[in-house]
Amino acid sequence: MAKQWMIALGLVLVAGGGVFAWNSLNPGAATESQAERPPSKVNVVIPVMDVVTDSVSAVGSLRARDQISLTTELSGRVVELNLNAGNRVKRGELLLRLDDRQARADLQVVEATLADALRQLERARSLQANNSISQSRVDELRTAAEVAEAQRSAARTRVDNHRIEAPFEGVIGLNDISLGAYLAAGTEVATLDSTRRMELGFAIPEKFLGQISLGQVVQGRSPAYPDERFAGELVELGTRINELSRTLPVRALIDNPDNKLRPGQFMSAELTLRQREALIIPEQAVMTRGDETYVFVAVDGVARRVSVELGSRSPGIVEVASGLTLDDQVIVTGQDRLSSGDRINVVEDTAAIPDNRFANARDS
Repeated sequence: MAKQWMIALGLVLVAGGGVFAWNSLNPGAATESQAERPPSKVNVVIPVMDVVTDSVSAVGSLRARDQISLTTELSGRVVELNLNAGNRVKRGELLLRLDDRQARADLQVVEATLADALRQLERARSLQANNSISQSRVDELRTAAEVAEAQRSAARTRVDNHRIEAPFEGVIGLNDISLGAYLAAGTEVATLDSTRRMELGFAIPEKFLGQISLGQVVQGRSPAYPDERFAGELVELGTRINELSRTLPVRALIDNPDNKLRPGQFMSAELTLRQREALIIPEQAVMTRGDETYVFVAVDGVARRVSVELGSRSPGIVEVASGLTLDDQVIVTGQDRLSSGDRINVVEDTAAIPDNRFANARDS
């Protein structure tokens, strides 16, 4: 009896294995009784034509357009001081004055000598009309007057050298000068930087030589102000290519109306080469696998995979150089779960793409 039960159990197991093997070789039959997979819900947008910008990015350092170190030409004691660090001064404004009493006294002596020499020369000329004085004597007095005039110019220069005035509008740097301090000739008293517009030096790869020109727009960004962009323009091009880096040094002037930027500061630059119209789609629609870049488009309720060639990029937007037309419906949500041929259900969701350019295209 036990032997009969064992035989029956063996027959059941063999039959079950046969059914499993048949289902494995015929997967369609196994799914016929199951419910068909529902279509995936997706959002789509229609590509639009818009202006795109071709640009090149680089990094560089800022420097003041005009920058000097203020130094004394003479020795003396400080009697007037206007060197408050961070202050903006105008061109010609007095920054520091040394004690110039002796120089002014010397100037008065020279001016008196000159006045006397001029009086003697004038008297000699009046006498010369009556032949009461020789020509040689007149020439001597004329020479004496000219010498006195030269001495007066030198004396005025010595007086002026006791003053330091701003040669251009700028901002005063840090200094340790105090009123009453004695300074030797050649002492550096402070720095002066013109910061209304800052000079940004950077380098452009030589392959862009044919696309760069003076006046092109430059946008600068600083890590110190990550949410701000500083406008500028390209103003100088180098004359030689760096043989090691294969780049051309260039300079741009960056606007600095609020004095936020400082000399020596690091800055990234984006140089606009040209602007043109091109086909664009949201960057989130693009998929990449290996060397292939592709998107999914909706065609009669089915997802179709389409290879594309991309161009310029900007935040959230990418140019499609080839692969799409203005009539394609590009899938922008749920495409990471799709395969070509999957059924889809297109739904409306204005929050899926915040860019209004694509919302307007969809509505039209």
